[in-house]
Amino acid sequence: MRAVDIIAKKRDGEALSDEEIRWFIEQYSQGELPDYQASALLMAVYLRGMDDRETTTLTDAIVQSGEQLDLSMLGGKVVDKHSSGGVGDKTTLVVGPIVAATGLPVAKMSGRGLGFTGGTLDKLESIPGFTIQLSHDQFMAQVREIGLVVAGTTASLAPADGKLYALRDVTATVSSLPLIASSIMSKKLAAGADAIVLDVKVGEGAFMRTLEEARALAKAMVAIGTRMGREVTALLSDMNQPLGRAVGNALEIRESVETLHGQGPEDFEAHCLTVAAHMLLLGEKAESLDAAHELAKETLQSGAAWQKFKAMVAAQGGDLSYIEDTSRLPRAPYIEMVPAPQDGILAGIHAREVGLTVVEMGGGRATKEASIDPAVGVVLQAKVGDRLLAGEPLFELHAASEAELAKARTRLLAAHSWSSWAVKPLPLFYDTISSHPRLQG
Repeated sequence: MRAVDIIAKKRDGEALSDEEIRWFIEQYSQGELPDYQASALLMAVYLRGMDDRETTTLTDAIVQSGEQLDLSMLGGKVVDKHSSGGVGDKTTLVVGPIVAATGLPVAKMSGRGLGFTGGTLDKLESIPGFTIQLSHDQFMAQVREIGLVVAGTTASLAPADGKLYALRDVTATVSSLPLIASSIMSKKLAAGADAIVLDVKVGEGAFMRTLEEARALAKAMVAIGTRMGREVTALLSDMNQPLGRAVGNALEIRESVETLHGQGPEDFEAHCLTVAAHMLLLGEKAESLDAAHELAKETLQSGAAWQKFKAMVAAQGGDLSYIEDTSRLPRAPYIEMVPAPQDGILAGIHAREVGLTVVEMGGGRATKEASIDPAVGVVLQAKVGDRLLAGEPLFELHAASEAELAKARTRLLAAHSWSSWAVKPLPLFYDTISSHPRLQG
């Protein structure tokens, strides 16, 4: 085979054979093909697309480019979750402990934040001593012993994805649906999951701005999983305003701990229970979604999920005193409660602007190499649909300097929009797309 022939075939809109796709990915991952030819194929895929068969083969070829975790020794089904990225999305920190506390193992590899979205690993590293770098043996031992681990991905899993993503980032091909779907699913499949719950964010604070885009991505990922013998459920969830109230690493750890004690924001708790319920259903811990939801709720209310979270933090070197007393977590030197500037009903909170503001304050990364200030961020005091009087609390800022405080105040006030008329609260979820027989039809 010749790379140039494969590039030309896709350029002309033809479907690639399984053999052509596998050969190209194998040769590229082994350094036998240059970046410029891989870039050409990525652009051809971006412009011409791929059907479900091609996308599934591409995903499998990426999986086969490296090691794969074997979690069969855990017994039963292993269920993973993935969020497509959002603002204030600390769901793993609550969902993982809930699911693991029911006896369903959660062995999760998470990522760092980039751009306006936050990363689970950055949040966990707000806890002094917590380590996200685990060897394969440490990872497996922890999930065997306590049933819950959240760690960084390793270069040995789906290495072709890392090489391809680096090219996509500099060739304007990141937003290709088959390339997004294969990138996400290859890492989940290489990590050994039998079933996967995908939390696909929709709205201004998500990579998928419209419901149509999000639904197309969800369908593509469910199709990949089904073709590769996995059960997959995709939840289309709202990201037009931040999830919960806290945005910022230590602040989100605090909110997660509050939620594990049954004292978190109503929308965030409800979101977590729904995601956990779908994981429990796929993991065969309940006969129906309603029963799974009730099990998740009972596990949260009993304190079992909180105990499981503590066990994970301790196992990964975290100092428990910081989560048992969250006032000890990193704290910004400048904290200000910003009041509502007018009477009215909150019509919108631009999630992307909130996320970008926290990045600008030092709470996120504009580049992969940037360092993070875990203490800075914002805690929202109102959500879309709430009625406020001028002077009532609107949001609380946590900043590193008076100058950052002033800039963030101005930008976040502009991110809030107002109405004189009633505004419906935003839904938590828009749709569910699943291969599970109880969720179809």
